[in-house]
Amino acid sequence: MAEFLPLLMFLLVCAALLLGYPVAFTLAGVALWCAGLGILLGHFDAQLLLAYPDRVFGVMTNTTLIAVPLFVFMGVMLERSKLAEDLLENMAKACGHLPGGLGVSVILVGALLAASTGIVGATVVTMGLISLPTMLRRRYSPELSTGLICATGTLGQIIPPSIALVLLGDILSSAHQQTQLAKGVFNATPLSLGDLFVGALLPGLLLVVIYLIYVFAKGWLQPHQAPRVQDENKPDWRQLIRSILPPILLILLVLGSIIGGAATPTEAAGVGAVAATLLALAKRQLCRTKLAAVMQDTACITAMVFSILLAASVFSLVFRGLGGEHMIETFFQHLPGGVFMAMLIVMAVIFVLGFILDFIEITFVVVPLVAPSLLAMGLDPVWLGIMIALNLQTSFLTPPFGFALFYLRGVAPPEIATRTIYRGVMPFIAMQLLVLCLLALWPEIATWLPAQLAQ
Repeated sequence: MAEFLPLLMFLLVCAALLLGYPVAFTLAGVALWCAGLGILLGHFDAQLLLAYPDRVFGVMTNTTLIAVPLFVFMGVMLERSKLAEDLLENMAKACGHLPGGLGVSVILVGALLAASTGIVGATVVTMGLISLPTMLRRRYSPELSTGLICATGTLGQIIPPSIALVLLGDILSSAHQQTQLAKGVFNATPLSLGDLFVGALLPGLLLVVIYLIYVFAKGWLQPHQAPRVQDENKPDWRQLIRSILPPILLILLVLGSIIGGAATPTEAAGVGAVAATLLALAKRQLCRTKLAAVMQDTACITAMVFSILLAASVFSLVFRGLGGEHMIETFFQHLPGGVFMAMLIVMAVIFVLGFILDFIEITFVVVPLVAPSLLAMGLDPVWLGIMIALNLQTSFLTPPFGFALFYLRGVAPPEIATRTIYRGVMPFIAMQLLVLCLLALWPEIATWLPAQLAQ
């Protein structure tokens, strides 16, 4: 029985989370319960738990993780500054006369908002509140409208600066270092968060282009589902530039400083947080009450992230102490398909877990368990990180448990049935799976740009 304790741990965590227990307490509680059982069976060394304070101290001194509250603050501040409302109104005037023009404007605004905030839930809710009523009023198909909003909302998962990429980058960096040390390589080039951000640019842009082609084709071939906006006033191009310029400058400021090597991701996140505050101040959308609300939301989200991280540290410590890491390595090594089958199984497991777990739990619980084994088989850490992020993005769209569907269901009008949202996301799931397959066939989509900038 003792050798199956790691598997029992994993199954107990999934069952407890399905029952609705808090994530952090579930991870830590199940881990300690299984550690106690392992001690009774003589299969776990209790001295291993003494390593936990060192792990907590490592989290406290990890400068990369300081970027998390700063990026969250930036995203919440931009969400409350009504940036998206002005941007969508002006983009709709500029693109409305095109086939599927309103849908095109939703994609472009959603992509800019995703790159500015990096928070999936905030993007889906914001776009659902401001663009769904407009699309329905313009006689857009409910299926196309809801599917488009959910799909563009999840772009925050892959387009940097994404909170998911920040957390993935930290986990994969540790796994990469661990793998290199196990191979006897002591001077290997470390994986930086900037590499992951740069690697995500082309896949993210590819996904946006495919969305745009689909919506434009829909408006051209089936105009009854995505009609042109004929009665829209001509756009004021100066007002359009004024609404587009701030988010673009913010993105260039944050990503440009990271890619150019002028700032670390943490420093760039600090600059982005200050710039977002100044932007809200310039738009006269900042007051003492609103600032207090932004800080409170930031504190709540950050506390949730780090409580799960600390609980996941207990889980992974006990899992390794029970022999779980060795069990995974042995399983992968004896698979008939080698690295291809190992990667396929991991992607399938992460996809399914995306129905019941948030990306934070998957990043902190699943990725540390499987990443060292996959990297030891020769996979590129940047490519692996982008594949996982895209996979999670797809699972968040997939019925019946996709998180993006729940976010939109909460703000959609009552006349929009849940099955309408489910039908609407199906074409976009297919497009995301297409990009995932293209990335699997041509890893250079993710690895080429970081390699070029490293030269």
